[in-house]
Amino acid sequence: MDYSQFGAMMPELIILGIFLLVFLFDTFTPDNGKKFLTPFTTVLFLLGTVAIWIVPGCSESVFGGMYVDSPACKAMKCILNVGVFICMLEAAKWVETDMVIIRKGEFYELLLVTLFGMYLMISARHFLLFIIGLESASLPIAALVAFNKHKYESHEAAIKYILTAVFSSAILLMGLSFVYALSGGSLYFSDIAASFNGGMMSTMLLVALAFVLAGIGFKLSLVPFHLWTGDVYQGAPTAVTAYLSVVSKGAAAFAFFVIFVQVFGQVYSQAWEWMLYAVIIATITVGNLFAMRQKNMKRFMAFSSVSQAGYIMLGVMAADTLGLASMMFYILVYVVSNLGAFAIISMIEDRTGLVSMDDYKGLHKTNPYIAVAMTLAMFSLAGIPPFAGFFSKILIFTSVTGSNSMALYMLVLIALINTIISLYYYLLVVKAMWISADEPKIQSFGTGACEKVALTLCVGGILLLGLVSCVYQWLVNVVGETFILPGLN
Repeated sequence: MDYSQFGAMMPELIILGIFLLVFLFDTFTPDNGKKFLTPFTTVLFLLGTVAIWIVPGCSESVFGGMYVDSPACKAMKCILNVGVFICMLEAAKWVETDMVIIRKGEFYELLLVTLFGMYLMISARHFLLFIIGLESASLPIAALVAFNKHKYESHEAAIKYILTAVFSSAILLMGLSFVYALSGGSLYFSDIAASFNGGMMSTMLLVALAFVLAGIGFKLSLVPFHLWTGDVYQGAPTAVTAYLSVVSKGAAAFAFFVIFVQVFGQVYSQAWEWMLYAVIIATITVGNLFAMRQKNMKRFMAFSSVSQAGYIMLGVMAADTLGLASMMFYILVYVVSNLGAFAIISMIEDRTGLVSMDDYKGLHKTNPYIAVAMTLAMFSLAGIPPFAGFFSKILIFTSVTGSNSMALYMLVLIALINTIISLYYYLLVVKAMWISADEPKIQSFGTGACEKVALTLCVGGILLLGLVSCVYQWLVNVVGETFILPGLN
């Protein structure tokens, strides 16, 4: 075996190196030195992210074609790192609480293991490696969801998550077994794509695609595979919920695009195009309808994230390089917008224990800066100009309509109608903070240094990402130069 091939896995090696250093620091540092674990991990992860950015990607596949780290993959990994870095900043105060402080090393270690699994999902070009990455990303999240071990809701959320994760993995493996049979005994993406070169269709292929869609749809909370989302988001610690809502979705969305476009691109119009039509429409619509009914802010954000997953999937419907670039830009904007909202939810919950939307009434009177930041996050998630969320929606809609397909035009029209509907429930939060005449329940409070940095990064991203067009153009160039897509029928 040529061990030099491991050099192509530099992002994964960097994350493993950070994990080992954090583990050793947590294990061997005396108790009086444990207070430095959070800054040590955060700074080390930031340096690792810079290193991943600087080290050139390997466009050639290694390990017999199982793994590739192209510039497009590296860009997606850096986007995930931005989300993880913000999550670490937001969790800095929570991990120092009496309930968590003794296990804060475990929190960071589990976080890094799940990120390592997501890296493998992004770079996998063989279904065996993809499954290893998927399980490495999924199983530690169950431990993170159950991190508040003295709270019944956290236990319940973890049990629901692990049971649905196991069930979805079984469905995915069943679908892959059908794909293995249809491709003549291969799990390589390229070999499977070649076996469908003539646009071959069969009942088994439709069943296989449906099973694969269901298995990956669980990670993305696509309807009807979303039922775990509300309970898990509500029961998990808010820092974990924030991580689960953006980072996990980003990795799954990229992997979804690669699998369906690169592997099954030849049967796009005959097989999975109409499947995704139904799933995307149901996801956006059901997410909106359920979000309207929520008063608990974490459940509210859960069904908001379900709806947002439908918009992310529009990039897969475009099935071209512009669609992937638009999807990656949407994920980046979604990271800063969603984590900005969760930063405020976490701050309020940690200090007051309040999580209801009604508790936010009159927030601008006691915490005006927090209210402004939450308003910007809601405006961006709703797609209101001139904030970043507006541009991300416009770009992903444009990528879908580039094929001049009437069906895709109708899909975008339905998504636009749902965007108008979503304005209602996002503005409910804004109304509670700014217009309600009730006396505020949340008193004025200060924010920690890490929380200020996290919120500043999110607000800066919301204000600038849509206006600084070079970010999107850079993604288009990276994807166009490095991501090879088959011709679609």
